[in-house]
Amino acid sequence: MQAQKFWVMRLKKLEQAGADFIVICTNTMHKVVPAMQKRIAIPIVHIADATAEALEANNIKRVGLLGTRYTMTQAFYKDRLIARGIDVLVPAEEDIEVVNRVIYEELCLGMIKDASRKQFQRIIDELNENGAEGVILGCTEIGLLIAAEDSSLPVFDTTQIHADTAAEKAMTV
Repeated sequence: MQAQKFWVMRLKKLEQAGADFIVICTNTMHKVVPAMQKRIAIPIVHIADATAEALEANNIKRVGLLGTRYTMTQAFYKDRLIARGIDVLVPAEEDIEVVNRVIYEELCLGMIKDASRKQFQRIIDELNENGAEGVILGCTEIGLLIAAEDSSLPVFDTTQIHADTAAEKAMTV
């Protein structure tokens, strides 16, 4: 609760300074967006909504989701996609562990390992075999490891999507 108060104070300062909207540059932290949005008047650009728009623009109806354990298993992210008619697939439990470990024990520490890239490619291939039409890189660090050419599926990098959405929004306000 203390951390939430800290961030709400920061958001209010941005609002008071004249910000037109807020961008939270991490997928997992969007778990708290609904609680924060209730306390400020300006919008928070939700990363899952921006991603859903990119998926819709590409006619993707069934997508694989890679991210932290929280992003892959909790409802805060997936429900926003499902509400827009997009079916969300996540890896098997053992592969959720692999993805989460690589994020926290490698990518967050700046380590890019080819062996981990191969594991992600295997996981993406399995999502493809299960009917995914694209894959969401739902953690800002995954784009350091996986690029479009590394994937058997079209890649939707939330870092790039969110940044593009924020830039477009900034040009219209």
